[in-house]
Amino acid sequence: MFKINDNYLKLEKNYLFSLIASKTKEYLKENPDVKLLKMGIGDVTLPLPKAVVSALNKAVFEMSKKETFRGYGPEQGYPFLRRAIKGYYAEKGVNIEEDEIFVSDGAKSDLGNILDILGKDNSVLIPDPVYPVYVDTNVMQGRKIVFLDANEENGFLPLPNEKLRADIIYICSPNNPTGATYNREQLKKWVDFALEEKSLILFDSAYERFIEDKDVPKSVYEIDGAKKCAIEFCSFSKTAGFTGVRCGYTVVPKELSVDDVLLKDLWLRRQTTKFNGVSYIVQRGAEAVFSEDGRKQVDNNMAYYKKNAKIIMKGLKECGISYTGGKNSPYIWLNCPKGKDSWEFFDLMLKKAHVVGTPGSGFGKNGKNCFRLTAFSDRESTELATEKIKELINKEFL
Repeated sequence: MFKINDNYLKLEKNYLFSLIASKTKEYLKENPDVKLLKMGIGDVTLPLPKAVVSALNKAVFEMSKKETFRGYGPEQGYPFLRRAIKGYYAEKGVNIEEDEIFVSDGAKSDLGNILDILGKDNSVLIPDPVYPVYVDTNVMQGRKIVFLDANEENGFLPLPNEKLRADIIYICSPNNPTGATYNREQLKKWVDFALEEKSLILFDSAYERFIEDKDVPKSVYEIDGAKKCAIEFCSFSKTAGFTGVRCGYTVVPKELSVDDVLLKDLWLRRQTTKFNGVSYIVQRGAEAVFSEDGRKQVDNNMAYYKKNAKIIMKGLKECGISYTGGKNSPYIWLNCPKGKDSWEFFDLMLKKAHVVGTPGSGFGKNGKNCFRLTAFSDRESTELATEKIKELINKEFL
């Protein structure tokens, strides 16, 4: 008789955002006339930049002609996109080779798939609160997980602790869900720690385009020594509106090895076996993100979402609610009023303000009394949701 992977039975019954969607759907079924303002899931609302759409259309036309039709492409990505990504890193002062760049259908996929090339007996250090994918994908493979407290006292930016050692370390900066960002000095401490412990950092930089402060690195490779201990994951989803198009990339440096075995080679072998690559059409669209017009249009989108964040932050300040994030990040991580439980606050927001956010406890025990809002909604919804949140807090808690 066949057996299942019983590690899946150790997972929470529902994925966080599926549970939120289910609760929202149930409420709307009972209250069909209510218009909800969705400030929870990190899905973008602005359309694709015009430069991207133009590139996509051109690529579709190419696929319609025998002379320019393309079938299977290279699993690690077409050279034209990898060159563009290499150039983008060069602007940050980071030298990355084309064969260290692997194009994928998004950072979420690679963050889970990278575990295929890592031993199941590796211990894992994960901050709490955290993006659920980091935890769930390791639970699925049966790894031992050690949690590192991220809390208001340390600004939700925990630093290395010699008492908490692990083989694999997850770092997300700007952070999802807290919006907190490591500065250069703090990130160097993590790199130095990983080098000393011979640990591997899995660095999620999906939100790097939101960074404004010069002292906040946009890539872990801006830190000396990081190429010997870190893999970096990035995405076009939140910056160029690719949540529905799907494209990202992972960087695995040649300096990263174990017993003379290059992780880059293992990842290439994994991808060529289990992945057929991102479509030519999508990769041409991604390439356009780095064009002159594409950059301007992406910057305009970033400015729009950053303005939304400022609107939310201003509203929270006006009613005395403390929060993290908003600057350098599209996420605002607030303390629930009067220490309210995050799921109770979710229900209150849903039923009385008609605003959908994300309960902090869905990201870990340290989020029990916190709540996440996103700046990815449209301007009108952001302004209206902020006013409704202020009204709710003033009426129920002040």
